[in-house]
Amino acid sequence: MKLVLIIIFVVFIALVAIEIGLRSLFGFGNPLVYLADQQIGYLLAPHQRTRRFGNRIEINEYSMRSGNISQIPVPNTLRVLILGDSIANGGWWTDQPHTISSLMTVALTSAKSDNYQQVEVLNASANSWGPRNELAYLQRFGDFHAQAIVLLINTDDLFATAPTSLPVGRDRNYPAQKPPLALIEVWQRYLKKPQPIPELTLLQKEAGDRVGINLAAIAKIQELTRQNHRHFLLVMTPLLRELGEPGPRDYEIIARQRLQDFTQAQQITYIDFLPIFNSQTNPGAMYQDHIHLNLQGNQLVSQIIERSLRQLLDIQ
Repeated sequence: MKLVLIIIFVVFIALVAIEIGLRSLFGFGNPLVYLADQQIGYLLAPHQRTRRFGNRIEINEYSMRSGNISQIPVPNTLRVLILGDSIANGGWWTDQPHTISSLMTVALTSAKSDNYQQVEVLNASANSWGPRNELAYLQRFGDFHAQAIVLLINTDDLFATAPTSLPVGRDRNYPAQKPPLALIEVWQRYLKKPQPIPELTLLQKEAGDRVGINLAAIAKIQELTRQNHRHFLLVMTPLLRELGEPGPRDYEIIARQRLQDFTQAQQITYIDFLPIFNSQTNPGAMYQDHIHLNLQGNQLVSQIIERSLRQLLDIQ
């Protein structure tokens, strides 16, 4: 009996040590949680702070990956609003100061004119958002009186499906609540076999001209910015497999050309990073994985966007 008690005690102590280690070293047990939304699909729940794999993540009261802000900026503030998906958001693999928005804040602060006393680059984004999610966010919250709106998409976003809240609370990447233990999160995220979501599978087979529907959403975003007399900048990053030869797939080439023709017809300032990345010595070194950028990639993207914004806003 005594031996059994000793074994139970040792196992208990080991589990406590593992729990503490998972929380302190990796941030398990405190994941970002999501809210379902009928129009937007889903949002990061407001007022969150966590650290994942050593990287700090802060979500403000407007579900942005930014610090707390006021709805209306103080006078003499240069404010830029970035709308995007996981490229803009940065995810768990990006420390808060290394997100594109944070890097742009630093760059624009050093370049601001006498007309601006401070700079704010707001980051309204979430994993797997597409143009229709971003349009719905803008319609819900407005543009926060930003002088410029930057829509940051990637090639896959041209084929994005309609906003849906189906993943929230059902997909392990979109938890609706925090797990009681870090051990439980590790089990749910890495050990438990994921359960398919049949309704989501059907939605992902959305018929019709998806590219055309998403271009129409971008046009509506542009229309809202023009109505409010804001500057609009559209930016697209490529997938890693698009770099070099053979380059984008045939259907992507067609979609890219449609986007190019669309931006010219709509007179949208557009930055395509495919040729920019291809001009780099080792463009693959800028990627975290097949689609997401690392710090080096974020630095290049933020630099190019910052230069374009300087021209749009006439900042020397």
